[in-house]
Amino acid sequence: MVIAAGGDGTIRAAAETIAGSGVPLALVAAGTGNLLARNLDLLADDIPNAIRTAVRGVDAGIDLARLEIHRPGGVRENAAFVVMAGFGLDAKMLANTDDELKRRIGWLAYVDAIRKALRDENRLRMAYRTERGTSRTVSAHTLIVGNCGALPANILLLPNAVVDDGRYEAVFLRPESVRGWLQIVFKIFWENGVVRRTPLGRRLLTPDVAALRYVVGRELQVRLSRPEELELDGDSFGLATGFDLRIDAGGLTVRVPEGSRPPAVRAGEESDPRPTALLAAIAILALAAGATVGINRILRRRSRRR
Repeated sequence: MVIAAGGDGTIRAAAETIAGSGVPLALVAAGTGNLLARNLDLLADDIPNAIRTAVRGVDAGIDLARLEIHRPGGVRENAAFVVMAGFGLDAKMLANTDDELKRRIGWLAYVDAIRKALRDENRLRMAYRTERGTSRTVSAHTLIVGNCGALPANILLLPNAVVDDGRYEAVFLRPESVRGWLQIVFKIFWENGVVRRTPLGRRLLTPDVAALRYVVGRELQVRLSRPEELELDGDSFGLATGFDLRIDAGGLTVRVPEGSRPPAVRAGEESDPRPTALLAAIAILALAAGATVGINRILRRRSRRR
């Protein structure tokens, strides 16, 4: 058995190395995000419980996402991830994050990095193709591909991504305006995080909005029009022009508490939506305030011109 203590980046490196060997990986969630541990329903920052799970737990197979990364100049590199990979906002945020500040204050270090990333208005222009062979082009702000979909504070970014179902789920964020960002906030925070959590709510879900496009499959090819920052499991992974992805179903063995239910079973169950509802309200108010400030600036400029 291998025990990996750290965040998702540490877990990713260990998983990439031992995947396929049959050697189980035990997680000691001691990093910033610990998203794989959260999706496996393991407690974060509880080392005694993590060690008990490592010693007394049982083995379970989860999926591993394998990538062939296309680098500038035609170089190709193999890698893997267990949580999420992406281009756009999250990758630029990670590239802008100060590592020393992150060690000192944790996830709050991402706030300034997000501010810097949002100032970059460059859009991603890309072509993608799934295993079904249909090639499409899209212009998007961000692309995130997930092996599992739950984020901290009960946020469900990718509602159909489950770590042991043999599939990925990808989302293209395509906001054209403040209205587009409001659609994204409403869909991710409110519908995915609150409404979808109950059987009645799932019947009331609205159709997909223009600002979001979801794709589900087992293989995915992505080609960008120019090199962009790539992130894997919370780590900046340099510039890439695209990747070829395939899901290695059950390719990684992890140690989980005895008697725990598989993630695919828990995914359809109800959970407490209150943290997400609170974040949704805060996010909507923040976007509304930002929109108001932007509109007032435009009006002042026009009045000065007159």
